[in-house]
Amino acid sequence: MGGSPPLALAAAATIPAVLVLLPVGVTFSDALRPGLARAIAALDRPLVGDLLANTTLLTVSAALIAMVVGTAAAVLVERTDLPCRRVFSVLAAAPFAVPAFIASYAWVSLDPDFEGFGGGLLVTVFAYFPLAFLPVAAALRGLDASLEDSARSLGETPRGCFWRVVLPQLRPAMLGGALLIALNALVEFGAFALMRFRTFTTEIYAAYQAGLSDVDVAALALVLLCLCLLCLAAEAVLRRRRPYVRVGRGVRRPPAIYRLGVWRLPAFVGMSVLYGLAVGVPVGMILFWLTQHGSAAITPDEVSLPAVLDATVTTVGLGAAAALFTIALALPLGILSSRFERSLFTSGVERSAWLAQGLPGIVIALALISATVRYVPLLYQSVGLLLIAYAVLFMPFALVGVRAALVQAERRLEEAGRSLGLNWFGVLVRITLPLAAPGLGAAAALVFVAVTTELTATLLLAPIGTETLAIRIWGDTSTLAFAAAAPYAAILLLISLAASLFLARRFNVATGLYQAGS
Repeated sequence: MGGSPPLALAAAATIPAVLVLLPVGVTFSDALRPGLARAIAALDRPLVGDLLANTTLLTVSAALIAMVVGTAAAVLVERTDLPCRRVFSVLAAAPFAVPAFIASYAWVSLDPDFEGFGGGLLVTVFAYFPLAFLPVAAALRGLDASLEDSARSLGETPRGCFWRVVLPQLRPAMLGGALLIALNALVEFGAFALMRFRTFTTEIYAAYQAGLSDVDVAALALVLLCLCLLCLAAEAVLRRRRPYVRVGRGVRRPPAIYRLGVWRLPAFVGMSVLYGLAVGVPVGMILFWLTQHGSAAITPDEVSLPAVLDATVTTVGLGAAAALFTIALALPLGILSSRFERSLFTSGVERSAWLAQGLPGIVIALALISATVRYVPLLYQSVGLLLIAYAVLFMPFALVGVRAALVQAERRLEEAGRSLGLNWFGVLVRITLPLAAPGLGAAAALVFVAVTTELTATLLLAPIGTETLAIRIWGDTSTLAFAAAAPYAAILLLISLAASLFLARRFNVATGLYQAGS
């Protein structure tokens, strides 16, 4: 379309940015409203130091270990003669389909000794190593094979070629994956709460439930928010400073495959164990507890089919409503950024909306509670407020799909429509949206999956009496009622696996999420 955007479109495109910035502003306001001295006093406690140490240690450890695991797995799958490479490639994103709090439920129900730092680290690594696998695998596919050929022609061995030529070119993808893993570890709540490991997210929730003052809760939230924003800023800097580029297209051909030799079987076993622990243990423990009765676990009451169906319907309904609402909010911004000339305004609102990638769910939920109680009490404890929280949390997911769908829509058909007298809105409704419908559907499916497995905002914002699958799993697991939680966990896992498989086969969603902010 080009030119300046219509005023109505520009106004609609600012809504996602405003919603994303609202929790940031409310958190700073609540923490600093009584004065800087009071906020400092709230943070000048030994507990805060312990939380900072716990959170930092787990985040850094998980990011480093998951980066190494994900990078090694990507290299084995993409560049070696590993047996069953295609199977492992299909399984690459499978751990994404297992929510971290369900993985925690599985490991804790397997053995309570997994509680604490070790269990939290284990679950985090298994849940998020694909965030390193996917960008490294994408980088390996895009490397210029001629560089390796040149190194080999100069006498370099295959091993030396990998360490001196290939690995340095993977460094940006590796570090980017590590930062994304760190960001997810910082905002994780359910997994650490079930593992009884205290971090900022678990302590903020406990402080809110205990009825501590708004200042104390907001001060803790502010520290967590600053850590996440720092991590997000580091990732943005890294993306802008990628030093390795391909200067020409060259001749596209398959890269060299490294022979593992005697390490071929150990590598296959290692990959099988990795995915067995990351996916097999949660699935296996859920199946085990499904076969147990009340005497096999501390179960407060029998699980009834109507309760399971009610939680399932509520979860699916909230997921569908949130997906439609989030896509509707993201669509004007996607149109603005893909169909009109770039400007300071366009860049500003787009970057503000992407800030949601670094906002912890618990911070968003508490900020929305504070804002609605103070200014819009009718929204408090309503489904509408919960949908707003979902939209803020998963706006980046929607923007990825919306932008991808709009970019793929044929612009010449839009130009033909304009030449026939249609205005920009007519072109949008009659040409652009029908062409982009499949991509928009994929974006909605991605948001749907994320919403159905979300725990933190749902716990804090769901209206009283609302029961979702995640809430039921949380409630039963918190009281060690593992058998009672199993039906809900099984249904949630099936929904997540089915939707993730659909997205993985139809669109390269996970890799797109990593590359989206570039």
